[in-house]
Amino acid sequence: MIGQRVIWPSRAKVDIEEFEIHAIKDDEVLVKSECTLISPGTERAFLLGLPNAQGSYPTRPGYSNIGKIVEVGKNVNGFAIGDRVASTLGHTSHSVTSPNRLFKVQPADVPADELVFFNLSAIALQGVRKARIELGESTMVIGQGLIGLLALQLAKLSGAYPVIAADLTDSRLELSKAIGADYTLNPEDKDFSEQLHSASMGKGPSIVIEATGHPDAISTAMKVAGWGARIVLLASTRGETPKVNFYRDVHKKGLILYGAHNSIRPRQESSPNFWTSDDDSRLMISLISDKRFDVAPLISHKVPGQEAPNAYQLLMEWNPGLLGVVLQWNKDM
Repeated sequence: MIGQRVIWPSRAKVDIEEFEIHAIKDDEVLVKSECTLISPGTERAFLLGLPNAQGSYPTRPGYSNIGKIVEVGKNVNGFAIGDRVASTLGHTSHSVTSPNRLFKVQPADVPADELVFFNLSAIALQGVRKARIELGESTMVIGQGLIGLLALQLAKLSGAYPVIAADLTDSRLELSKAIGADYTLNPEDKDFSEQLHSASMGKGPSIVIEATGHPDAISTAMKVAGWGARIVLLASTRGETPKVNFYRDVHKKGLILYGAHNSIRPRQESSPNFWTSDDDSRLMISLISDKRFDVAPLISHKVPGQEAPNAYQLLMEWNPGLLGVVLQWNKDM
């Protein structure tokens, strides 16, 4: 049987390749993908080889996949043909994998194009957890791309109030307002400082979550943060932040900075504000399934998997209207 998957043969080049789906072993399963989700910031950075994102080629990207099991090895327990599963498998029509990499999804009627946000939501969640938000703490999320919009909702679920969204694109701020932001601010507006002063009750935000990955945004985060605030660097910064005066910007204000790269999670057991990837993934699957977390408004594009190169072209051009790009596989499912 022949499958299809996304491949980056070289920098800024995207193709679809065919591959032979090999027979499963006794301890493996075959998953037929329903859809996968492009991670816009990370995948764009590695595709273009941006600072702090130099990888090797060829690369087969992707790490958010919803599918169904269509074949089960004889030694596999706990999974059956027809089970719907979430995984970190790539942008591919089929995958042969260990069941240990899969999360069962129930109920079965939750839209796949919403469930597929489970992993990016879990990545945003581990950053929000580090802020240790208490009920009523003002929280500002800088950057309203996909990760920022996810973090904004998670901060609100965690008790942040008011929740302040900041972005340079007004259309993204409109979406932020629609999904629950209490205030939306554009840092380029001439009255930005006055608006922020009012929104944060004159104190500056208690928590600032940086979700752009732009080096200059870190300086902005330190500037707008209130006295003793916590700053979470959720997005992976692509470059170096110039001319940071740590005495003025951090030391004198008593700020606390948290690096929130997903790779530093605990491997075995969760602890307060420091959960494993598996535990956060299961939680996000449940919150999405139970309609406690709304990702449907974040879907900006649905593209057949075979047309993925067109979606990546939009991503490389950094169209501000591009947010959640869902690649659809196996339309017969």
